[in-house]
Amino acid sequence: MRKLLVLGAGTAGTMVVNKLSHHLNGGEWEITIVDQDETHYYQPGFLFIPFGIYGRNDVIKAKRDFIPSGIKMITSEIELVDPENNRVKIVEGDRWLDYDYLVIATGTHPRLEETPGLTDEDGNMPDNVHTFYTYEGALRLQKFLRSWKGGKLVMNIMEMPFKCPVAPLEFIFLADWWASEQGIRDEVELHYVTPLPGAFTKPIASRALGGMLDEKKIHLVSDFVVESVDAENNKLIAFDEEEVDYDLLVTVPVNMGADFVARSGLGNELNHVPVDKGTFLSTQYDNIFALGDAADLPTSKAGSVAHFAVEVWLENFLRYVDGLDMVERFDGHANCFIESGHGKGLLIDFNYDTEPLPGKYPLPGVGPFSLLQESEMNHWGKMMFRWIYWNVLLKGKEMPVTAHMTMAGKWS
Repeated sequence: MRKLLVLGAGTAGTMVVNKLSHHLNGGEWEITIVDQDETHYYQPGFLFIPFGIYGRNDVIKAKRDFIPSGIKMITSEIELVDPENNRVKIVEGDRWLDYDYLVIATGTHPRLEETPGLTDEDGNMPDNVHTFYTYEGALRLQKFLRSWKGGKLVMNIMEMPFKCPVAPLEFIFLADWWASEQGIRDEVELHYVTPLPGAFTKPIASRALGGMLDEKKIHLVSDFVVESVDAENNKLIAFDEEEVDYDLLVTVPVNMGADFVARSGLGNELNHVPVDKGTFLSTQYDNIFALGDAADLPTSKAGSVAHFAVEVWLENFLRYVDGLDMVERFDGHANCFIESGHGKGLLIDFNYDTEPLPGKYPLPGVGPFSLLQESEMNHWGKMMFRWIYWNVLLKGKEMPVTAHMTMAGKWS
């Protein structure tokens, strides 16, 4: 009996066990998935909670509801991976789990404590400092906005990389819409503060999105790398001593992988696992893979990347365990709807080598969607994706989107 152990029951880990349950013989394989939480969060939905668009039932379901029969699920914190002896120590029962193959899919998570001044000594954020990158944080921000009368709202990114790179842009666009709906847009000053040289990582998209910021009278502050937060004086302070003041700060904290990755000697300085960017095989061990946000890849930490990565990984893994070469290479494919407010959105589609380009994105039966251009269709694509996530993607069902990026419809 061969043993596959999956660490993490988020997007990538859940897709892995769902897809493999149809391909691996239950009489020959024992598949176990371990996660410390019982609750599965639809993290893209956190963006909408502060503005009252989504509520609790839209973003929360039980993880066990998405784990297929025949797969053993253990709820426990993970203490350590012992790769030399092919085993993992979990807190529950203080025991070891053996494996023949290991998949690390424990994601990346906000670390407020990594930025001096972002929290007090008890770990609490100041009343006017918020993040929507956690469920609790999104609810806290929603409560704050219900009585906020306006002022200078700063949306800032602490450090790269972080999960869902378009989410802070979406937030500032939605803040523009929300303030207009509340009748206080003239009393609200919006600033987007980023360590990047522009609005986005890729030049063409950065120019397009930067232009949208200008049109919406949102001030862009680029190349701003935060050293600390001066909560007493309501200021962001950069390493070069530049300062940005705020009345309301909404931040994307430093994102880091799971602590057990560091304890096990498997991660980089941010606890993300170095892997081959085409096959997801660990650069250190030939029976360990990392998928989703847990992997150190030169592409976005986004749900679409996890989806496309698992599709490519599946074919390779089935060959690999039979002693064959892995022939598929992941191309870094990512695509994201970007909610831009006022009932409109954009779509971007790119990979390791090709940046987001304008054009049309073909999708049988639904599309085409406009690329790098606002449309109501893109807004509804964003809103429909929540149903697709819960009912199709997580369950490992086939989707009408290719894992590898295509140039069809793009204007190069």
